[in-house]
Amino acid sequence: METPSSSHPLIDAVLWIWFSLTALAVAYVAYDQFKAGPEQKENSLAMKTMRWGWVLLTLYTGTFGLIVYWFLHRAPARETPEQSPPSVWEQSVESTIHCVAGDATGILIAAVVASWLRPPMGVELMAEYVAGFAVGLFLFQALCMKSTFDGSYRRAVRGTFLPETLSMNAIMAGMIPVMIILMSRDMSAMAPTSVRFWGTMSLAVVVSAVTRFPVNWWLVKRGLKHGMGGEERARLRHSVSAASKLTAMFLTLAMLAGGIILAAHYGDFSMRAGNSMDKNL
Repeated sequence: METPSSSHPLIDAVLWIWFSLTALAVAYVAYDQFKAGPEQKENSLAMKTMRWGWVLLTLYTGTFGLIVYWFLHRAPARETPEQSPPSVWEQSVESTIHCVAGDATGILIAAVVASWLRPPMGVELMAEYVAGFAVGLFLFQALCMKSTFDGSYRRAVRGTFLPETLSMNAIMAGMIPVMIILMSRDMSAMAPTSVRFWGTMSLAVVVSAVTRFPVNWWLVKRGLKHGMGGEERARLRHSVSAASKLTAMFLTLAMLAGGIILAAHYGDFSMRAGNSMDKNL
């Protein structure tokens, strides 16, 4: 496959403008959450993690994250002084944001490390899945859900294993085709020293949030997950049948398989980060 070099400076210019706007968006969200946010009085671990989730989500998705934050979080807070229980869709959005922030962090760390080790892209994606799953499960899910498992971290890990698996399948179903297709056409995007790498990853996270939302909506609806303020729904988890869980697992695996097939058709799983570096010398 022909590998174009970085011969389109306009793309880089647009990306630098995008990330400049992203920096401003992150600064605003961070200030609003940690200094002036309406939830400042909430000091639970779940709320602290959610604050960081908003910051990370905005960092990874730029102005898209800011728009979601403004309409979901800031505008309702100004219009209604009293706190009302969040709806299922609001809990689903916040649950999606919380999950994407955790999983994407692990995925990005693995992607940077892989750029040094230079494995084939197929192997790199497996490592990214494992890293994203581990960060999402052990740090962002189990820790925040401890209170709904009688304060037991071990029980929280067991109880959030299935929701995290379903969510991770959905997020990779969105990220894999974006990364593979774009990096196959411009392998300079495989190097973390390139702004195109971060642009590609940012777009992949945005797409993954879209593919992940319906899965998180189902999980929240069934009480297997919750957004901030929806902890009481977690008690419904025992009413979810094994058949429903198996169906959900099958559907998310089908989503993941669809993403892999799309990526394989339009991209190259055998490419390595080192190839882009060597060809651009």
